[in-house]
Amino acid sequence: MKEVLFLKPVFKERIWGGDKLARDFGYNCDTTEPIGECWGISACPQGESIVTNGRYKDKKLSFLWKYVPSLFGNSQYAEFPIMVKIIDAKTDLSIQIHPDDQYAREHENVPYGKTECWYVLDCEKDSTIVIGHNAKTREEFRQMIEENRWNDLIKEEPVKKGDFFQINPGTVHAIKGGTLILETQQSSDITYRLYDYDRTDKDGNMRKLHLDKCMDVVEIPSIIRRKPSTLSAAADICKLMGDGRLGESFIVELFSCDYYTVFDIHVGASLRMKQPFPFLNMSVISGYGEINEQPIQKGDHLIVPYDYGNINLTGNLEIIASTVP
Repeated sequence: MKEVLFLKPVFKERIWGGDKLARDFGYNCDTTEPIGECWGISACPQGESIVTNGRYKDKKLSFLWKYVPSLFGNSQYAEFPIMVKIIDAKTDLSIQIHPDDQYAREHENVPYGKTECWYVLDCEKDSTIVIGHNAKTREEFRQMIEENRWNDLIKEEPVKKGDFFQINPGTVHAIKGGTLILETQQSSDITYRLYDYDRTDKDGNMRKLHLDKCMDVVEIPSIIRRKPSTLSAAADICKLMGDGRLGESFIVELFSCDYYTVFDIHVGASLRMKQPFPFLNMSVISGYGEINEQPIQKGDHLIVPYDYGNINLTGNLEIIASTVP
C-alpha cells in the first residue's frame, strides 16, 4: 500500500523577504533574517525536500526519484521535474528573465530551464506585478536599458488575490512588494537579473546582473499570459479526477503546458477524487482537514504517488496541486 509523502519545507533568506511565511503559515524558519521563499516541494540541489513520515522518512526526494521510481510511475524525466514554492515579497524582487531548456543545457549545464506560473495567494490593495516590456525590437530593448529608461521599458499589470499568471522563458517579470504567491515551476534555480533597482545586500554589495544572457533569451515582442481565477470546473478534469463538483467541493484546472498541469482544489466538506497521474503534488494554502484520514492543514506540502488509488479529502481546504501532463 503506497503512502502519501509529507515533505519538510526548505526556507530561503532573501533581502526582499518578509515575515508572512512564519506569521501566516506558522512555519518555524529558525532565523531572524527575512525569509522570502518556502521551497515546499523540491528536488533541486540548492534546497531539497525530505520526507517526514512513513516508510521513506528522512529520505530526500531525489533519492526516491532515482531509487524508487515506481512511486512516480517510472517517469522518464532525468530528475524530479517540478518545484513548488511559496514566495513572500515584502519589497520588490529584481526584474528577471529565465532561459528555456535548450539554453540552460548549453550555457548552464543543467537539464531544465525555468518555465513557471504564479497563483496569487494574497496581495495589498492596488498591487501590481512586472510582466512584459514595451520594446518592439531587440535593438530598442538594449537602448532603453543603456539609457536607464526602466519606466518606459517595463510593463506592470494589476493583480488581485486568486489571479494566475503563466511566465514562459524569455518573459520579463518581477513580483512586487506586498504580494504572496504560490509558484509552480520547472525544477531549476536559474535566474537572470535584468535590473535590481541598484540595491545592495546586507554587506553593502550590489547583486550581480546578467545583461548579456538576458539579451540572449528575452522574448520580443512581449506576450502576457494571464488567466484570472475561475470557479467553473473543466469537464475533462471532472471526468479524469472524479466528480469535479460536489456540493461546495470542486476541482479547477488553472493551466497546462508541456512542463506541468496545475489544479485548484476546493474542499467544502468532502471530495473523493482519483489520482491518475505519475504523481500529484499538493500544497495546502488554506484550512485544515484530512486526506485519507491523515490530518492536513495550511502550509503542508505532500506528494500522492502513482497508483495510489482514490483520494478522500475532508474538511475545509484549498489545495494547489500539480503534476506532469
